[in-house]
Amino acid sequence: MAGAAVMAQLGVAPVLPVAVIAVATVLLGAFACVQFARAPRGARRRDWALRLVMLALLVIIAIRPNIPADRAAPASSGGLEVYFLVDTTSSMAAEDWPADPASSTDGGVDASAPAATRLDGARADIDAILGQLAGAEYSLTTVDSTALQRVPLTTDATAVSSAAAVLTPEVTFYSRGSAIDAAVPFMTELLADAQQADPGQRRVLFYLGDGEQTADAAPGSFAGLAPYLSGGAVLGYGSDDGGEMRVYDGFAANDDPAFPRYIQDPATGRNAVSIPDEANLRAIAGQLGVGYDRREPGEAVDAIVSGIEVGESTEVRSTPDTPTEFYWLLAIPLALLGVREAAGWALTIAETRPGRES
Repeated sequence: MAGAAVMAQLGVAPVLPVAVIAVATVLLGAFACVQFARAPRGARRRDWALRLVMLALLVIIAIRPNIPADRAAPASSGGLEVYFLVDTTSSMAAEDWPADPASSTDGGVDASAPAATRLDGARADIDAILGQLAGAEYSLTTVDSTALQRVPLTTDATAVSSAAAVLTPEVTFYSRGSAIDAAVPFMTELLADAQQADPGQRRVLFYLGDGEQTADAAPGSFAGLAPYLSGGAVLGYGSDDGGEMRVYDGFAANDDPAFPRYIQDPATGRNAVSIPDEANLRAIAGQLGVGYDRREPGEAVDAIVSGIEVGESTEVRSTPDTPTEFYWLLAIPLALLGVREAAGWALTIAETRPGRES
C-alpha cells in the first residue's frame, strides 16, 4: 500500500510490478542495442533504431504516467446546521437603522456618512451569530419576490459572511410588493431534503426582516417549517417612525450619496415611508416555535444564541478526483511503428517464399 501511495505521488501507475518492467527493459534494450551496433549502415540499422524507439514508448506506456489528482482536504460536517433567511425586499433599504456609535473611533456619529439601512443591521447580526456558533454548518437564503439560496450548507463561515456583506435589496422596478411568506415553500423543501439526508442532525433558523407585508393577500404560515427545527429566532429591524427607502436599480448602491433618489408613494407623490410590522414578526416566531427579538445597533446576540450548542463536528474524508492519464497519447506513434514493423515482416516473408511452379 505504501508503494502504491508513492507511485501515486510520482504520477505513475504501472501495469506490472516495477521490477518486472525494469528487467524486461534491460534485457530487450540490451538485445536491441547489440543488434543496432552489428547491423550494417542503412535500412537495417534504421529498423533497429526504430525498434529501440518502440521499446521506449512501450516502457513509458507500461508505467502509465499521469497528472495526479488534487488531494481533497478532509471535509468537516458540523454538529449543527444554521439557516439564515434574510428579507431583501425594498423595505429593508429603509434608512431607519441608527448608526452605531461603537463603530466610530471617537464614539460619535459621522453625519456625512450614508444613512444605515435595516439590511446593514441584518448583516451585522449575521456576522455576530457566525462568531458565536463557530464550527457549525451554515446556509444563507434571501427572499424578496422569490427565494434564492445564496450559500448552500458549508462550514466556511467566511463564505457566508462575504455573501452577506454584498447583499442588496431587490431591484426597485421589479418589485411586486412584499409577501413575507414567499420563502416558505422553498425553505420547506430545503429543510425536508436536509432532514432526509441526515435525520439525526439538529437545525436552527434565523429569520431576519421587518415583517412588512404589502401584498394584497394575508401572510401565510411558517408553521410547516417548525418540525424540522430545534431552535433559532426571528430578528426584527426598523424604527417605530419608519424610514425612507432609496431606489436600487441594480447598479448604483442604495447607500451611495451620489444616487439620492427615493421610492415614491404614488398616493402622495412624496418619499414613501416603510413601517416595520412587529405583529407579523411575532406571528412568524410563534409559528416557528422560536423567540422574537427586536434588534438595536450594536446589540449583542448572546441572548439569541443562548442554549444553542454547536456540538462536535465530524470529519468526512472526500474522495479524490481521478488522475488525468495521458499514456494513451504515446500509443498512437507506437501503433504506427507497429504497423510499419508488421508490414516489413510481411514483405520479408513474401520475398523469401518459394515461387510457384508454372
